[in-house]
Amino acid sequence: MAASLKSLSVDGAQYCVIEAPFGRLGILTEMVDASLMLSKIDYLPTSTALITPQNQLAKEVAKQCRAYFKNPAYQFDLPLKPAGTIHQQKVWSQIQKIPVGSTSTYGELAKKIKSGPRAVGTACGANPYPLISPCHRVIAAQGIGGFMKKNAPGLYRQIKVWLLRHEGAI
Repeated sequence: MAASLKSLSVDGAQYCVIEAPFGRLGILTEMVDASLMLSKIDYLPTSTALITPQNQLAKEVAKQCRAYFKNPAYQFDLPLKPAGTIHQQKVWSQIQKIPVGSTSTYGELAKKIKSGPRAVGTACGANPYPLISPCHRVIAAQGIGGFMKKNAPGLYRQIKVWLLRHEGAI
């Protein structure tokens, strides 16, 4: 097991790294208009050092992530920092409607929001909350597709496969 660092804090933002079944999750929280909010979740390799959550929100994010890893139907309830363009927000909103254990293609999502499949893929790649807005449920018409702006096999593709298996979609 990797050593755990105490905390990483810059200008009111705090970053921690927790264990996940497929590697590590980086969690960034920060103050936004006097409210502590989740700013970002990163997928990281197992070689990344653990950093203990220090604030209540980071601890809650870690707790809810562990609940999801035990039960793929778990519903996250976290304050999210507003992010993304109007188009990205449309895409992320549609992704949230894909049920656990199901998938949708980039093209199917594009038709629903009157966009293009590549634009949907770009919005998926920009998603700052990948577990909460489950872009892993969006696949290519011919196979699993890319993940996190990566199309080649590797860490991110392995994470996508793990998440889809965990949810019973493949």
